[in-house]
Amino acid sequence: MPAAPVTVRGHQGMVVIMRFLRRGGVLCRTCGLAVFRQMQSDTLVRGWWGALSMLITPVVLLLNLGALARIRKLPPPATAAWRPPLDPGRPLLRRPAGLIGLVPLTALALVVIAVPVLVLVGGSTEEGSGVKFQPRKNRDPLSVGACAHNDREWPHQDLRNVPCDSADAQYLITEPKDGYCATGDYIAHLQYSVDGESTLCLHPVKN
Repeated sequence: MPAAPVTVRGHQGMVVIMRFLRRGGVLCRTCGLAVFRQMQSDTLVRGWWGALSMLITPVVLLLNLGALARIRKLPPPATAAWRPPLDPGRPLLRRPAGLIGLVPLTALALVVIAVPVLVLVGGSTEEGSGVKFQPRKNRDPLSVGACAHNDREWPHQDLRNVPCDSADAQYLITEPKDGYCATGDYIAHLQYSVDGESTLCLHPVKN
């Protein structure tokens, strides 16, 4: 004594099947630390070997931190028991098993961090790639027979209507013939058409 009810969980992946482990009881601080460290180190080494186990193991490791918090709240044993307390051994990160288990745990953490970062980076560069670039707001759709100016460098497009007799006129907007634009013409993104679905050709205009 003093002691408190403590349950520490473990997990073992075996490629196709898996095992859920649990050890618990009314434990003193010393015995609780021994059980926690042993279960955590075993799970860090044996818990990753399976597709589902890769996801279950981090959850089990995190759940055990709640048990560790309860264990640490207990003061050291003050009364004699019918047998000596368990040896807690070295801390988790000072054990070979704990260090080995940190490799897949670190890799999983990097994946969890990298995925949203890549999504954000991809979204920010999507406009720069010109793949799905949207025209600026308050710009009228392009119409056949009018002229346009591209405010970006090809192959990127940021097209706007301009008078055909102005110095800004770069392209005459035409319709495809038999589904094709003439040789040397550019093709405007579909979103520049009135209905957002029609193809428009951009014929270079000599100023």
